Amino acid sequence: MLLVYTHKITPRIKFAFKHLCTRILGIPVSFTTTIETFIAHDSLKMSYTKQPLGKEIFIRSHDLLFEQGLSDPDLNIMNWEDTKCFFFNGDKSAIPFDIFAASFYLLSRYEEYLPHVKDEFGRYVAKESLAYKYKFLDQPVVDIWAYKFKAALQAHYPDHQFKDRSYSIKPIIDVPSPYDFRLKGLMRNLGGTFKDLFALRFKKFYYRYMVLFGLKRDPHDTFKYILNKQKQTKYKFHFFFLIGDYSTYDKGISVHRKDFVSLIKSVADYCKVGLKVSYFAIEDKAVLKEEQQRMESIINTSLVESRNSFSKLNLPDLYRNLVELEVQEDYTMGYVNELGFRAGTCTPFFFYDLDYEVQTPLRINPYHVIDSALLKYTSLLDKKESLQNIINQVKQVNGEFVPVFHNYTFSGHGRWKGFKALFNLILDSTEHDK
Repeated sequence: MLLVYTHKITPRIKFAFKHLCTRILGIPVSFTTTIETFIAHDSLKMSYTKQPLGKEIFIRSHDLLFEQGLSDPDLNIMNWEDTKCFFFNGDKSAIPFDIFAASFYLLSRYEEYLPHVKDEFGRYVAKESLAYKYKFLDQPVVDIWAYKFKAALQAHYPDHQFKDRSYSIKPIIDVPSPYDFRLKGLMRNLGGTFKDLFALRFKKFYYRYMVLFGLKRDPHDTFKYILNKQKQTKYKFHFFFLIGDYSTYDKGISVHRKDFVSLIKSVADYCKVGLKVSYFAIEDKAVLKEEQQRMESIINTSLVESRNSFSKLNLPDLYRNLVELEVQEDYTMGYVNELGFRAGTCTPFFFYDLDYEVQTPLRINPYHVIDSALLKYTSLLDKKESLQNIINQVKQVNGEFVPVFHNYTFSGHGRWKGFKALFNLILDSTEHDK
C-alpha cells in the first residue's frame, strides 16, 4: 500500500490518487495528515504538500486539489520527454509536474464547465479542448503520467513488486436503427420512396423494394456478422439500442414491433446490451426514466449501461440523472469528429461532480475512436494508420481500447467500404491474448 502524507485530505485528492495509483497502476493508496503515522509506515510512501518532510518521494502540490468549485487555473502546457504536461512544480519534486492536479483537471472535465462554444447539437467539441489545442489529444496522457510516477516509485523502492495490467478492448456497437427499410411502416417507406425518386437514388429505390418483398437482406441488418465476430473473441461487445420515440433527431423503430424486441433479446444472449439514450431523454429525466423502464422490460434485468444519441453530453446534468436512476456505466465520453482521448485516459473512471465535490458511483468508459471520425481520412490506408496509432498508444500503457461502430457501418456500402477490415484490425490487436 502507498501511504500519502498531505496537509489536508480532500475528495479531489482521493479521486485523483485512486485513479492514477489504484486503477492504472494497481497500487492501493491511503492518506494521512499525521507525521508520526507517516514516519512509522514501512512500505511505499510519498508526501504531497508544499515542502518535503525528509528523504521520502515528494511531489509538490498545486492548489487545485485543495480548492472547491471552479477557478481559472493557470495552464502552462510544457513538453515532458515524449509527452506534455502542465502544473510545473519545480526541481525539488520527484517528478517535475503535479500529475495528480493535472489528471484531476482532465478527468473531471473541468474545462467543460468553463465557458465554451458548442456545435449545432449543443455538444462540446474537440477544438475547444486543451488536448486539441496543444496537440496531445492522441495520447492517453493521464496513463502515461501514471507510468512516469511508477518509474519514480520503482527507483525509490527497487525491491517492491508492482502489479502489471494487460491491454484489452471493449467494442461498442451503436444501433440507432437496426434496419434501413424493414419494420419502418407504410408511411415512412412511401416517404422514403418519393425521396429516393426525387433525388434520383434508383439503387436505393431498388434495394428498398427487394428488402420489403423479402428478396434481399436489409443492408443495415448486420447482426449475424457481428455476432459471429463476437464468438471469435473473449472480449464482450456492448450493444446500445435506441428505443426512444420517433423524433426530429431519432428515427429508430417502434419498440412495439415484436421483431425488434426479439432482436434485442437475441443479441443479449451473446453480448452486453445497454440503452442508447434518445436526444430528448438527454435533457429530460422523465423521458430517460421511461426509456430505462422500456429496456429493462425487454432484457428482464436492471439497466447497467447507457450511451447518448449523437454522443451529446451535457455536464453535469445527464450524469446526475444517470446516478439518480442507478445506471452504473456511461459510454458517451469521446468526440464524434476526432480520434483520441477526451478525458486524457484509456482507463475507466468515476464521474466527479464538481458542484457537489463528490465522486459518484457512475463509471465513465471513454471511447477513443468512432467510425464517423475515421471518415475524414480519404484512403483505407490512412484510416488504418490512424486507427493503429491510437491502438498503439493504448497498448503502450496496457489500457482498455474502446472503439464505437454502428450496425450500418458493417454494410460495406458507400462510404463504409473497408470498415469491416478496420474492425478486424481492432479484434486482431489482442492476438497475443487468445
